[in-house]
Amino acid sequence: MAESLSSQHTANLPDILKELSLSLIVSTYQAGQVIIIREQNGHINTHHTPMERPMGMAHQENRLVIGGAYQLVEYFNMPAASSKVEPVDTHDACYVPRRVHFTGDIDVHEMEYGHNELWLVNTKMSCLCTLDNNYSVVPRWRPMFISAYDLNDRCHLNGLALKDGKPAYVTALGETDTGGGWRSNKADGGLMINVADNQVIARGLSMPHSPRWHMEKLWYLESGNGELATLNLKTGGRETIVELPGFTRGLCFAGRYAFVGLSQVRETSVFAGLPLTQREQNRQCGVWMVDTYQGTVIAFITFTGDVEEIFSVQLLPCRMPALLNLDDPMVRSTYSLPETALKEVAAADPINAIHDQALKAYAEKNFSQAVELFEQILEQKPDFDQARFHLGVTLVNAERWDQAIDVLNQVIAENPKHAEAYNSLGLAYYGKQRWSDALQAFDQSIAADQFFARAQFNRSIVLFKLGDYPAGWRAYEWRWQLPEFIPLRCQQPQWQGEDISDKTLLVYTEQGAGDAIQFVRYLPEVAGRCKKLIVICTDVLRDLFVGINGVDEVRLPGNLPSDLFDVYCPIMSLGQILTISLTNPGDRFPYLVLPSHISVPELENTGNKKVGLCWRGSAGHKKNHHRSCPLEVMLNLTRVADVDFYGFNIDLNQQEQKLLADNHVTDLDHKLTGFARTAAYLKQLDLIITVDTVTAHLAGAFNIPTWVLLNTNPDWRWNLEGDTTVWYPSVRLFRLVKEDDWRELIARIKSILSHRRI
Repeated sequence: MAESLSSQHTANLPDILKELSLSLIVSTYQAGQVIIIREQNGHINTHHTPMERPMGMAHQENRLVIGGAYQLVEYFNMPAASSKVEPVDTHDACYVPRRVHFTGDIDVHEMEYGHNELWLVNTKMSCLCTLDNNYSVVPRWRPMFISAYDLNDRCHLNGLALKDGKPAYVTALGETDTGGGWRSNKADGGLMINVADNQVIARGLSMPHSPRWHMEKLWYLESGNGELATLNLKTGGRETIVELPGFTRGLCFAGRYAFVGLSQVRETSVFAGLPLTQREQNRQCGVWMVDTYQGTVIAFITFTGDVEEIFSVQLLPCRMPALLNLDDPMVRSTYSLPETALKEVAAADPINAIHDQALKAYAEKNFSQAVELFEQILEQKPDFDQARFHLGVTLVNAERWDQAIDVLNQVIAENPKHAEAYNSLGLAYYGKQRWSDALQAFDQSIAADQFFARAQFNRSIVLFKLGDYPAGWRAYEWRWQLPEFIPLRCQQPQWQGEDISDKTLLVYTEQGAGDAIQFVRYLPEVAGRCKKLIVICTDVLRDLFVGINGVDEVRLPGNLPSDLFDVYCPIMSLGQILTISLTNPGDRFPYLVLPSHISVPELENTGNKKVGLCWRGSAGHKKNHHRSCPLEVMLNLTRVADVDFYGFNIDLNQQEQKLLADNHVTDLDHKLTGFARTAAYLKQLDLIITVDTVTAHLAGAFNIPTWVLLNTNPDWRWNLEGDTTVWYPSVRLFRLVKEDDWRELIARIKSILSHRRI
């Protein structure tokens, strides 16, 4: 049920950006994305670049800097590279990462370039800093009431305004000198400080953010009230320019026009109790454009799906910029040299040029083109070992298993210590379901490089498939060395199973919602081992988890007080600590209950059986396309008489909506606005028929009759054979006989339904 990133905007926004010759760049640490909003051919084009917790941003001339979880990434605009960004010849700027500066986890908020110096708000240490290559940061100023530096976020210093290239004004959420002290009076304890004389200009502000000196006025966002305002420097009085339907944070100007970031904010988070939450129930997330002369909104863009909070908003002086991620292949092949050196650069090697094209095709998942290009290289240069290895990797991704095995064995024959080649060979054997060969290849990869986390992780999945859970859990812990797994960064230690009867344990969900739902069954047992149990999960899971026996507190992700817990544990690491196996899966069903405040309309009672259908994961989910059953094939089930069918997928496209309507399937898409509400509808069914997605885990956790459709190489938790699973007694498994032959499987299920064998 994870939602995709999507947006809607006013019809005039493309014309406004075109007229201004500007584009917007927005950071959202909650969704882990940097979003560029651009005009293209009369429409808004949005581009999303993933980044770990992006927050503050600053732009000066050709430089752009973005602050992340523990580092700053500085980009330089290289217009010469823009024509090469796909789609080619459509961009007028290309921001290429040039420098990365590791600050450590100091919760960097706003940043501004002052002349040629970057100033940043170090929120955890309650000070303003600059950078030096010899240090993480250099503290330069702190509020007069902050007695010492630490990492405890004493006043939540957050906003910075420069005047004449020097820090002039800052905002903070409290005039406090103790760790997290500002939280007790967050609704009206905010203040504005003059940096020059270190004096408070105004108090009693509601979570102020984003101060800006513009047109000889001091502007700021009264975030707790959802307002854009100005502040009188002499009296400290404020004037509201406009009220907006969200938590205002992130502000930039183009002349008389202000661009303001808005966040939905949840009343269950640190933002509870703000005036905004009482005034505005339908809060929005996006960027609002305000005419400051008139105090009116003239345009906006809203985000839906995974984006719920905006942190920073900046304007870029170009209409169609590109932003390259650190791992973008273009970063490797894009160079900037002085003019004198450029005159002496040799002509490009044609083989290397083809190799670059092949790598680019691979990065874009155009595997057939990449294979052709790698093979073309090897025809001209048979000893190009890197091209042969990349060919093998590409064949694995293209699922051309036998060819991949042949090529990778050639690579290994030339280099018997090639750990990455052994790992890819293991994946090819995995694809062919040759488990012992896959294990041997992963073992050889680890023998060549014992710290090769990817091979260790892949090995764990095979071990799970074979039922060797003890060894599987040990190898599974290597996941934290992989870039796609983001660990919790904190000073507290990770729980390894020791006695914590006098300690507070924080368990946080990881990976997909299905994994979280499967493993929360163990929280009551974990609660018996600690003094207090706190759970961190996403908002769509919160209502499900608040009622779990033994859970004292359920929080949403975000900044956590440093004294909140003593030890922590990722939820999937409970597998090793509790020695979970096929003989110890948990025996209490259902282990989830609906909270009392969740209420949904009753499905119409026609006297027929009620059967739900779920044919894929969320829209655009391509992690494992073999898990999805074509909707038109699944709809053959609707030919069964005396059964009412209900669609349990979200984010439907128009074709899916039409297919459901044509086959008299009730579409519940817009009613499934969270897992608790989805469960409330599932509980009204006689049966849910679903592919391997979160719906299967949700229904199983509530002990709802469930048929799960599995391809020939299913996820490890469903084992290799059998029609039952120890994880969920109400679940029955149906396996494809031939890969992707969904018609045969649906025909089998249709026959069972026709004979009323529900």
